[in-house]
Amino acid sequence: MTINSVSLVIAGSGGAGVVTAGSLLLDAAAQAGWYALMSRSSGPQIRGGEAAAMLRFATEPIMSHDDSFHLLMAIDWDNIGRFSAEIPLVATSLIVGDPAHGPAPAALLGGTPRQAALAMTDIAGKIENGRPNMVALGAIAGLIGLPPEAMQAVVEKSLKRKGQAAIDASMAAFHAGFAAAADLPAIPKLPAVAAATEPRWSITGNEATGLGVIRGGVRFVAAYPITPATEVLEWLAPSLAKVGGMLVQAEDELASINQIIGASYGGVPAMTATSGPGLSLMIESLGLAVAAEVPLVVVDVMRVGPSTGIATKSEQSDLNIAVYGLHGDAPHIVVAANSVPDCLFTTQWAVHLAEAMQAPALVLTDQAMGQARAIVPKPAELAFIGQRLTAAAPAVEGERYKRYAMTASGVSPMAIPGTRGLTHTADGLEHNEFGTPSSQASDHQAQMDKRSRKLTQFNYGDHWADIEDSEVGAGDTAIITWGSSTGPAREALRRYAAAGGKARLISLRLIAPVQPEKMAAALQGIKRAVVVEQSHSGQFYRMLRAFYELPARTVSLHHGGPLAFGPNQILEQLNQLNAGSA
Repeated sequence: MTINSVSLVIAGSGGAGVVTAGSLLLDAAAQAGWYALMSRSSGPQIRGGEAAAMLRFATEPIMSHDDSFHLLMAIDWDNIGRFSAEIPLVATSLIVGDPAHGPAPAALLGGTPRQAALAMTDIAGKIENGRPNMVALGAIAGLIGLPPEAMQAVVEKSLKRKGQAAIDASMAAFHAGFAAAADLPAIPKLPAVAAATEPRWSITGNEATGLGVIRGGVRFVAAYPITPATEVLEWLAPSLAKVGGMLVQAEDELASINQIIGASYGGVPAMTATSGPGLSLMIESLGLAVAAEVPLVVVDVMRVGPSTGIATKSEQSDLNIAVYGLHGDAPHIVVAANSVPDCLFTTQWAVHLAEAMQAPALVLTDQAMGQARAIVPKPAELAFIGQRLTAAAPAVEGERYKRYAMTASGVSPMAIPGTRGLTHTADGLEHNEFGTPSSQASDHQAQMDKRSRKLTQFNYGDHWADIEDSEVGAGDTAIITWGSSTGPAREALRRYAAAGGKARLISLRLIAPVQPEKMAAALQGIKRAVVVEQSHSGQFYRMLRAFYELPARTVSLHHGGPLAFGPNQILEQLNQLNAGSA
């Protein structure tokens, strides 16, 4: 069954209030009982400049944009051509622009969309303190069937501090735009739905990541701002203080990683958040955390690379550095969130894994998830709280503490500095059980086995992947994917099932260590598979081929950022895959 939804874009120059308008519309949709997803696109400038808010509204939960947009509402045309590839329009799409800013750029007209004019500037000018973006919101509401009372509640809450005059001006502009929508060409409307009986959240992936960190038990964060991870830190700064924690803005990424190693060594669960360039700088110190067995969490909100790349766009191309980037054999944990709300689950789980196994855990999200805002059902409370095995003072006076003692699980009791009798060396040199530096082959082999064993023997349960069958059965075809490519893959699976197809979705959450037995079980009966990822070189496909037995007929569907996959792209690949096997 196809999701009943409507998709639109609000675009304009810096100061036009595009993202603000999109946020108000998102919250109003929640008031109306709908679900929603909003992502944003902007240029690489530090602040200001052109922007576009991409929104999709539906009567049921969604985690992906559609293949094209029903509406483009342009408050002005300033540099909108930069977004043309990210705003696929077709013949049934509608472009609404302000005639005061001239005609629509040719770059938007390749799909021959319909066009209409709305004098947003003139309408707003007739209202004291009226703003064109509120006129645009009114017109959008009229076009998609959003009731005005839903926007009224949102505006009153949003502008409460600015006073009643600001609220009245905004709503007057909104109602003027709503009335003007009657003269515009029609686009699909969403039906009215009953008010939500269960709590819903409006949350971004970066906010969900921050909440997962706190719920997991982290109480110290050190980080250096970097797009698109900065919002994680902005959300955490006041939130950590409320639970007795602390965030420090370090002078750079090198300081960040070393500060959280120190905090964790001191007994306080710790994390940092960064993006690809920052992760590159942290690699040597991550090796120290592996060797010294210090638990910590590093969140990498991926962006387009290499180097500075495209800081404001999304890509899944940090997989290789996350899995393979540490020098030497350095067993560590790599997990990946696959939706906005899953950022909460996966990050909280990562804290639990890091603390339980005394190892660094890398969490991969990306710009598409991190900066997207979604209306979602309230996430369930999770039992994952970071708990590390700590050492007590020796019962026998003078008994020497074995910080890296050989244990069946590979996890040794960790000393909290200052505890009597637990003095030891903890550094990046290879060592024996006591922590004394050693160059003996036997010590190196034993410690390497220990560090690997604690990760490979751990019971990750069913959380290693999300495995979903189509509504009419599993069939013998699978989509294997990860991260933000999961949303469009889920929707493609749904459309495939609606057409009578049978397939399975396997979205990996645990990237490393690999789980060959679990993957074999998940692929049981599968003869054909398509691997979906947003990387230019097919990093995920190559990793799967290296560690897992994939079906003989497995194809790779991949491309680099910043354009995300649409559900129909994946559906088309599924159809081709099965047609080729007929």
